[in-house]
Amino acid sequence: MSPQKKNLITKFLIWKYKHLSNQQFIYVVSILIGLLSGLAAMVIKNATHLIQGLLKGKLVLNDTAFYFVFPLIGLLLTHLIIKYFLKQKVSHGIPATLHAISKRKGIMKRFQMYSSILTAPITVGFGGSVGLEGPTVATSASIGSNVSRLFHLNQNSRTLLIGAAAAAAMSSIFKAPIAAIVFAVEIFSLDLTLVSLIPLLLASVSAILTSYFFLGDDSILHFQLKDKFILIDTGYYILLGLSCGLISIYFSKVYFAIGRFFGRFKKPIHSLLIGGLGLGVLLYFIPPLYGEGFQTINKLLNGNVEGVFNQNIFQVVTENQWVIILFLIGLVVFKVVATAITFGAGGVGGVFAPSLFTGSVAGFVFALFFNTLGVSEHQLSLSNFSLVGMAGLMAGVLHAPLTAIFLIAEITSGHELFIPLMITAAISFLITKKYIPFNIYALELAKKGELITHDKDQNVLLLMDIDKIIETNFIPLQPDMKLGYVAKHAVAKSSRNNFPVVNEQNEFLGVLLLDDIRSIMFDQNLYETVSVRDLMHNSAAVIFYETDSMKVVVKKFQDSSAWNLPIVKDGKYLGFISKSRLLTAYRRKLIEVTN
Repeated sequence: MSPQKKNLITKFLIWKYKHLSNQQFIYVVSILIGLLSGLAAMVIKNATHLIQGLLKGKLVLNDTAFYFVFPLIGLLLTHLIIKYFLKQKVSHGIPATLHAISKRKGIMKRFQMYSSILTAPITVGFGGSVGLEGPTVATSASIGSNVSRLFHLNQNSRTLLIGAAAAAAMSSIFKAPIAAIVFAVEIFSLDLTLVSLIPLLLASVSAILTSYFFLGDDSILHFQLKDKFILIDTGYYILLGLSCGLISIYFSKVYFAIGRFFGRFKKPIHSLLIGGLGLGVLLYFIPPLYGEGFQTINKLLNGNVEGVFNQNIFQVVTENQWVIILFLIGLVVFKVVATAITFGAGGVGGVFAPSLFTGSVAGFVFALFFNTLGVSEHQLSLSNFSLVGMAGLMAGVLHAPLTAIFLIAEITSGHELFIPLMITAAISFLITKKYIPFNIYALELAKKGELITHDKDQNVLLLMDIDKIIETNFIPLQPDMKLGYVAKHAVAKSSRNNFPVVNEQNEFLGVLLLDDIRSIMFDQNLYETVSVRDLMHNSAAVIFYETDSMKVVVKKFQDSSAWNLPIVKDGKYLGFISKSRLLTAYRRKLIEVTN
């Protein structure tokens, strides 16, 4: 940053301190972040639609074979941009944001403000079967983080504004401000208090106004309910909830299984070629898997199942309901496969849209199946079940039942489906939660103990910085040192009762306590005959810098009843952590988090 800009910001901050309270300033920044997030969402969306329009309008209309080559081209371009322009890894949007909150104090790198803008439209525009919501949220979150840093806001304020940016992004995409706020609270585990609610509201509203200003009332999902909820359909909605729960488990399992498969490839080019060709084959035979899939969702909601079914290379037109049902089941089965392959091959996108797509098709085919069987006294509403199915998959895959309920309620401009939405979302969520404890965004972070949740105690431990509680004022010893040397050069000069024992490479071997030598320390007859090797012993527990979370550290203190435990990194001795310093750091962080 140039000296002139720094001087300008300094003057602004001085003015801010004189005229605005911290809370008032956060309100102002929330509006700014909302506007910027709305613009980012608009750019990502329009860039994607521009690419799709050029490709599908000029080429696909003439030859559907291009569906086979588009994904490979898109993934290749994405790879080249990341490798030669960005020169940094572009992580999945929302997981990367969650990691920044939990392990980087809400600090996101500047390149994340534009990395997804450059890569996600290419991935999705060329046919990648992923969504734009994750990249948009990541872009907005990075804007929120870096704007907060620019104005020197603290960690708590930074985290809040990241959540506000995420709400703004979702509000702009779906024109559903309430659902967007709920999304930020559920996914980022924000505290819903009056202090946090106002910034979320301001960001969400400013983003949706930006969207209306540039795009009018155009929305990717907008549907007016035609059929009312009928009480006797309750049993079917319960069955739909069970089905959505099972499909959500399938979605998550297959997603991670394919991810592990691609993780075996050491060279990105191998993942790119296999993934690009595999995705091309899927799109060639099942064109509705192309891109986000909102066109397919809108067709189903409007009852145009023929428009979905006719998108195949065989140009087969059929009125056989069972054939249509089998085709739609295929969409449910293969959508997650296409999504996972896109990610595995290096594509940039999100899973929000794929979960909506899968849920919409699942709900539609569920109602169509029972209508074809003729077991109901009346025809089940295909559009209603399609909408509720979307909520069911969102609740299961994303572990966001409230977001699912409010999103569908808002995009339908009414609350007629609140009861079936609540039934299906709750059942799907409970079933999935039993077998998949964390949502698809957070599972890997949860395994590493790096996930922020609504558990305050857990969050305090997670946000504590282990580097700040390591003590290094201990005198290390080596195994061959004699008792006399220890007495004169270690005990006499140390203010601590613990002495780490290391080798010449500083690898940790054990500990020597003052209590171990207290009885013989003044016996000069033993000074040259007794060595550290004879007196040292294993530590009650060892803290591993790379893998042990603060929760694990606390448990090791609890199980060992020790007051000091050594910490090692790559086998090398770093220092000790004391129980007293750990508890002091915990108390300070608790005060910081709860204020």
